[in-house]
Amino acid sequence: MGQDQRKIIVIGAGIAGLCAAVYARKCGFDVDVFEQHDSAGGLATSWRRGDFTFETCVHWLLGSNPHGMLHEQWQEVFDIDRLTFVYHDEYVRLEGEHGERLTIYTNVDRMESELLKAAPQDADEIRHLASAIRRFGKFQLPDSSEPWPGNWLQLLHSLPYLPLLRKWSSMSIEDCGQRFTHPLLKKFFMSGQLARLSALALVFSLAWMNEHNAGYPIGGSQAVIRLIVERLRALGGRLHLGAKVHKIVVERDAAVGVQLESGETFAAEWVISASDGHSTIYDLLAGAYTDSATEKLYRTLQTFPSYLQVSLGIARNLSEQGALVTLLLDSPLVVDSETKLDQISFRFFHYDPTFAPPGKTAVTCFLPTSNFEFWTRLQREDPAQYQAEKQRVRKAICAVLERHVPGLGAAIEITDVSTPASVIQCTGNWKGSMEGWLLTPSTGYRSLGNTLPGLKRFLMIGQWMMPGGGLPSGLMTARAGIQKVCRSDNVPFVPSHTVSKTAA
Repeated sequence: MGQDQRKIIVIGAGIAGLCAAVYARKCGFDVDVFEQHDSAGGLATSWRRGDFTFETCVHWLLGSNPHGMLHEQWQEVFDIDRLTFVYHDEYVRLEGEHGERLTIYTNVDRMESELLKAAPQDADEIRHLASAIRRFGKFQLPDSSEPWPGNWLQLLHSLPYLPLLRKWSSMSIEDCGQRFTHPLLKKFFMSGQLARLSALALVFSLAWMNEHNAGYPIGGSQAVIRLIVERLRALGGRLHLGAKVHKIVVERDAAVGVQLESGETFAAEWVISASDGHSTIYDLLAGAYTDSATEKLYRTLQTFPSYLQVSLGIARNLSEQGALVTLLLDSPLVVDSETKLDQISFRFFHYDPTFAPPGKTAVTCFLPTSNFEFWTRLQREDPAQYQAEKQRVRKAICAVLERHVPGLGAAIEITDVSTPASVIQCTGNWKGSMEGWLLTPSTGYRSLGNTLPGLKRFLMIGQWMMPGGGLPSGLMTARAGIQKVCRSDNVPFVPSHTVSKTAA
């Protein structure tokens, strides 16, 4: 198979794939992006049902502050300043079924003050938490794409933070919650699978919100995706939708192109996979380039759970509700045979006027589960029961919401239920995971290797390369990946250029 000189093929048009394609075009490479779905975005997506739009990904974007971390890097791949950001006063509002209520504010001073009033018995732990949030607001996450001098300066900057980083990264969110005695404050630190997350992830999130560097973009994830696609096309990059890659073509242990399910082949000098890590290694490459370290990674690391999402279009202005409300249940809600939840969260998108007509509100409820096999098997083997189970969950969620806001049930115009089977069908993400590897005390904030043993001219980028996932991992691993390509090919890395003078 002949190679097209200075051409890169990118598999997957999620955040990582699109960012890599933009960087590659700026550095002079000819670029083709192949996406299996009929729209770009991957997990960064939303969908339309009637007059309502339902978001499943972006609830805030790190880098929204023009003076904050990652803003400059986002500016390299799209005009982030064209977005309008909303900054919530509340991080979450916790409410019990008997009138109990506790609000966690995004402003750390207000958060500390209100929590001290609500739980004076937890004063020491509240102050420790608030102090960490203030300090980490100025902390810059190391950028693996930076050359050695920049990395050295970042490491030097990190030294004063090391004791605090060690403390918060060594415990999970659940461990942190055990330090508190106030019942609602303990519940804030969650239960179930996501409580296994490193406590550092929660503290960083609160720190970025306090610094107004984690705003919600009006229009949600697709507003971001559209602008990156617009930049890619303006630079001359090609995006192929509905084009599923069947295999990566390899000759003499070098990736030289891809073959689509249609049978069509495309040659390239480099192949970059921004798609699901497991399917890339074990399907597209048929497991030919693995070693014990790779096998151990996919055998032992924990993935984020999958999820059901119940979405509701409601003919009522619900602006009196918090943006995120977590309801604590007297009786657990049964999601499936292995999943019972004693708290569920609703997002009331009253702050995004593009998601519903005036006077109406789009509402979503996110239900994590690791029992993805139950849903995929049911969809495949018993479609009628699959639909019945979806309706059972929908009715249960509507009943909870009716208890929270009496009379709201009559105002529901649209309902939609997606399951782990939906996630796998639309994105191919392994186990229907909502992101990638779960960031735990044992994984830490570290990038994984973006190459495979014995395979040349090939890279992997995206959330499977950085525990914790999220949109920042897509941007950061894409930047680092194209830098590696440029170093290998002795090509200048020019992220700020409109397009390189050496463009193919």
